[in-house]
Amino acid sequence: MAVAFTLFLSLLCFLQLAIRTHAAALTTAIGPNERICFYADVDKAGEKIGFYFAVQSGGSFDIDFEVKDPNEKTLLDGKRERQGDYVFTANTVGEYSFCFENDMSTLTEKLVDFDIMVESEPRREPSAKPGQIADQTSALEESIFRLNGMLINIKRTQKYFHTRENRGFDIVKSTKNRMFWYTVFESLAVIGMAVVQVYVLQTFFTKTGRRYKV
Repeated sequence: MAVAFTLFLSLLCFLQLAIRTHAAALTTAIGPNERICFYADVDKAGEKIGFYFAVQSGGSFDIDFEVKDPNEKTLLDGKRERQGDYVFTANTVGEYSFCFENDMSTLTEKLVDFDIMVESEPRREPSAKPGQIADQTSALEESIFRLNGMLINIKRTQKYFHTRENRGFDIVKSTKNRMFWYTVFESLAVIGMAVVQVYVLQTFFTKTGRRYKV
């Protein structure tokens, strides 16, 4: 019975944590000289907003970004950033904007992976009822919060290696294309030089000179 009650409390705390947290993990392509904005709603003041982004491919893997509150006040901004991970408190209720701008590129498209997470403080007030149940609930909540922090760290590590993998693949693909075209041009140059040499030699040995009768 005690084990079942503990499992029920674990499920209840986990559901409470999941309900109070909502996130959006997306990947978007941003064309040259293009500006794209995404929005997140905050229901009450004091909520935490987590914002993560990383440029996966394109150019020098950099992008301009800007975060504004509902009053159009700039909270975060950056120029030619490769990636970022920020957490800030939303003091104003309303719609927050998260914008990316690929203004530095005239030909290259950028692929950006980003995550916007809005969460309230999930910790509850300590129970007014003394006893073993309240102690178990408090200890259980602490364990869940520690587990949640560990999962967040694992998620960030996965994002880091995912970004490195995509960038490495993009560099390999770019190097492969350069080597291919370099080989094509080198082959054409060798063929052109061979044709010119054959033509010069043929012209030299078949040229007719003046003939004199003795």
